[in-house]
Amino acid sequence: MLDNSPTLPPEIARRRTFAIISHPDAGKTTLTEKFLLFGGAIQMAGQVRAKGEARRTRSDFMKMEQDRGISVSASAMSFEFGHYRFNLVDTPGHSDFSEDTYRTLTAVDAAIMVIDGAKGVESQTRKLFEVCRLRDLPILTFCNKMDRESRDVFEIIDEIQENLAIDVSPASWPIGMGREFVGAYDLLHDRLEIMDRADRNKVAESIKITGLDDPKLAEHIPADLLEKLREEIEMARELLPKFDRQAFLEGHMTPIWFGSAINSFGVKELMDGMAEYGPEPQPQNAKERQIGSEESKVTGFVFKVQANMDPKHRDRVAFVRLASGHFERGMKLLHVRSKKQMAVSNPVLFLAADRELAEEAWAGDIIGIPNHGQLRIGDALTEGEALHFTGIPSFAPELLQGVRAGDPMKAKHLEKALMQFAEEGAAKVFKPSIGSGFIVGVVGALQFEVLASRIEQEYSLPVRFEGSQFNSARWIRGPKAAVDKMAAVNKGHIAHDSDGDMVFLTRLQWDIDRIERDHPEISLTSTKEMMV
Repeated sequence: MLDNSPTLPPEIARRRTFAIISHPDAGKTTLTEKFLLFGGAIQMAGQVRAKGEARRTRSDFMKMEQDRGISVSASAMSFEFGHYRFNLVDTPGHSDFSEDTYRTLTAVDAAIMVIDGAKGVESQTRKLFEVCRLRDLPILTFCNKMDRESRDVFEIIDEIQENLAIDVSPASWPIGMGREFVGAYDLLHDRLEIMDRADRNKVAESIKITGLDDPKLAEHIPADLLEKLREEIEMARELLPKFDRQAFLEGHMTPIWFGSAINSFGVKELMDGMAEYGPEPQPQNAKERQIGSEESKVTGFVFKVQANMDPKHRDRVAFVRLASGHFERGMKLLHVRSKKQMAVSNPVLFLAADRELAEEAWAGDIIGIPNHGQLRIGDALTEGEALHFTGIPSFAPELLQGVRAGDPMKAKHLEKALMQFAEEGAAKVFKPSIGSGFIVGVVGALQFEVLASRIEQEYSLPVRFEGSQFNSARWIRGPKAAVDKMAAVNKGHIAHDSDGDMVFLTRLQWDIDRIERDHPEISLTSTKEMMV
């Protein structure tokens, strides 16, 4: 992030890889749509609430997402914007899908935080924001729904500064709100942006002016709103910090734009902001060393596995973030965990649900590699060097349930389905060392529904989840002899996860305390690095 960083090849320097984070319903899917629209990737934004066919929003392709209007699986989309290449990674904002979302944030260089103008900072936004802070990700903020009744602008900014402990610098300032919302004043470029309510898919009209005293302003803004705008901006310039790109890149300051995604307003300015100020592809950390994005050899890591994207073909696509190099289709890469070479002959780039073959890709890009289960979350692909990327977390599930196939003869099919979801990172699957059956662990209750519906759809296998006596799981760390001794005494609590690692299933905090008391050389952890 510092100025002494090496100069990147132009192809890499023009890339911007980012995620959009928000609380459910703040308008993230609509904003994603408009990004694709302005990037020329789609012709008409499919409104989440529109009628019939148009309502299938382009970035939500799982059946359950389309039915419920929520984004469940993080998908990646690439498109051109001006002379920049945007890689937008969509993250599920629903609180039940947090783990997938956290992991997605390990693959991006910046985030756009969407806030609802009426609700301000909500719980889920705070959680996601904390993850961004852990990684010092630069954050741009978009305050959405200004065309509805929203809160006072200073109040919203205060709340972000208070709640998220970050400096906020206004990049634009809204003119009026709700029914009176006419547009915004671009503080970074002294421009007036006027909203066109007639055509929702049209970019706002920009009027170049020279400062706030320009008489042209009066032609476009009612007198009372203009007076209020001048007062507010004067206050804002005195009270709020000026935009400082360095502070933004270090994660200490967020520029904020005001707009209305559904009316396509303020979206283009936000995209310009990402292009102009957003970070170039950043170095990635591995156990062995730091990998610079300017290095010529290809390296990358899997941060997500998505199965059955095309239900007609039982395929899995591993999403790989390229950390360095220039990748070309057909290249042979070393799969570090299995120490085997892998020819990547049909990598794909995504434009929402449309995929196209990727002939080439550069550091910062996200490509999908179809495979039959060789690739798992956390895997590294390199041109020969044994690297292990760090910082890709796996979290202990907070809810556990037993699972049974409706038809007892299909237990084998069920095992296969569960293993696949485990590799995808959609759930944790534990095999208890005593008794038959599996225990499935998830981070949020809605995931059980998602799993049941996917197992039924993708494997035509009705299943039922049932209560389990356990409510959490901890990974066991310690010398082998001590672990074996502990396991022998606590057989009823021991299980193995899908990677074969031993897990201690707990009912109460007391169980954990007891193990730590009786077996001091053993530690029980609630996260494990997805290391290979």
